[in-house]
Amino acid sequence: MWVRMGWLQLLAVSILLAGSLAGCAGGGSGSGGEEGAAPEENQPVNAYKEKYEPEVTITTVWGVDPTLKFKNGETIENNVATRWAKEKFGINIKSLWSITDTNGAFATKLRLAMSSGQEMPEVVTLGTENNQLAQDLIDSGMFAEVGTLFDQYASQTWKDAMNQDPNVWNPYTRDGKRMGIPVLDFAYNHDYILWIRQDWLDKLGLSEPKTLDELEQVMDAFKNRNPDGLAPDKVIPLSIGFKTSMNTWMGDPSWVFGAYGTLPQQWNESEDGTLEYGSVHPGMKEGLKKLKSWMDSGYIPKEAALWDENKTAEPAVAGTAGIIPGPYWMSGWPLQDTVKNAPGAVWKPIPIPTGPDGTAMRHGTHYTNGVTLIHKDMKHPEAFFTYQNYLFDNFAVSKPGGEFEYGMFEGYDYELDGNGEMVPNDQIEGGYVNVVRYLLVRDGARIPDQQMQALMKLADGGTPETRLERDVAVNYGKDTPAAAQVLLTQEDISKKDMFTGPVTTTMKSKWDYLNKIENQALNEIIYGKQPLDSFDAFVKSWKGGGGDQITQEVNEWYQSVK
Repeated sequence: MWVRMGWLQLLAVSILLAGSLAGCAGGGSGSGGEEGAAPEENQPVNAYKEKYEPEVTITTVWGVDPTLKFKNGETIENNVATRWAKEKFGINIKSLWSITDTNGAFATKLRLAMSSGQEMPEVVTLGTENNQLAQDLIDSGMFAEVGTLFDQYASQTWKDAMNQDPNVWNPYTRDGKRMGIPVLDFAYNHDYILWIRQDWLDKLGLSEPKTLDELEQVMDAFKNRNPDGLAPDKVIPLSIGFKTSMNTWMGDPSWVFGAYGTLPQQWNESEDGTLEYGSVHPGMKEGLKKLKSWMDSGYIPKEAALWDENKTAEPAVAGTAGIIPGPYWMSGWPLQDTVKNAPGAVWKPIPIPTGPDGTAMRHGTHYTNGVTLIHKDMKHPEAFFTYQNYLFDNFAVSKPGGEFEYGMFEGYDYELDGNGEMVPNDQIEGGYVNVVRYLLVRDGARIPDQQMQALMKLADGGTPETRLERDVAVNYGKDTPAAAQVLLTQEDISKKDMFTGPVTTTMKSKWDYLNKIENQALNEIIYGKQPLDSFDAFVKSWKGGGGDQITQEVNEWYQSVK
């Protein structure tokens, strides 16, 4: 119980602090900024309006997710969201170009536009997958300092949300100037727990594993005494993959190393208060030893080095995997489909098992999933804040009877039945559309603590009243609130990547090489192609190949923002 209270108390403190900090900043929807706030020299100052007459235009570019759906003959350039912006605010969103974003096509096209002198967008939002591109665009000098604009025009709701973690600005700050507006995400959204086949545990008479040793016993039973009668070679006791990273969001193996005091492929704070790269920590060696033994025993997939996140979900959905690490929301997707292939399958969320000395660690989720940049020559930057303020004030915080009481656009991301109740997404006529991806900022507007607040309310038996609470109750899977509670019982083991600054000088020239030798060394040890002691040689090569210099640069940055 103390863990739960700890989170809520911290939440309350953060909200109070956010309010006091933001209150000093001034500004707000329609306010035109605090009296006496002086924009930087040459920064355009325009009259903030709720609606622009005549219309103003905001140009942008789109990298369209190939899975994003459209209906009613719409496109990313002309759809329900672009029409809404025009009718609601007098803002014409003009697309300079769009491209289906496969194999990095969006980043390639935007880099080409930047280097060849083509017209650049006035507003562009980039996800975390394009972080390097965002840094390069900032360094190009084409985009404006946005901190002054944010202080002048952002609504109080947006400022309060941003102040839940003031460090979100760090990656986009240059010499004290805020050059990009962080795109906020929900807290804990990609923190993970373990999902385990409770029906298998029950049939075998086993309890949920709390340590790595107990986990091994469970995995052995799942494989060699499978209660569904599956042959050992057909069972994957623990579905993990590390094709792209040892530190990811589903099918993640990093908690195995966390049991020995480190998290790979992120920067962790050491005992002396400096940052160290987790992949060269001595605890990695024990984690590699453990994963190799699990590989040899057939507890993890033989193809783990070739499996990405989505691939790890396939055996779980097929009913042939017993355990998968993943976020608290996985009961809604993809695990709800397991019963189609394995009737009677029951997934249960459990805490991360501890190591030999009781240690457990998992990677923590940052409060951001991208950045929005504003071109320095944009004529009406305040119009972007008109648009985004409204989303924070009315969508992120939905009001009973308000425009977004149930969702963004009826018939797209929500539908009501004859009794005025929301129907599940998969029952929407003509299909569900993730319409927030049509907006200038991905996912519209999110306040970090809102989703966890909604989940805790529902877990305590509360009645859903807000848009977010209704969405969670109807679409997230019945076990999601309980899974969120499990997550918060281990709130203290979540460790965020502590380096959130811009790419350092040596990273630009050495990081790709260091990643390459790291991935090769770790994979070869797990697959038995190199002995465990080869890890020591890798660490020496990493340090001498630029790692020590990068560590120094990372810590210089860290000291500057602490």
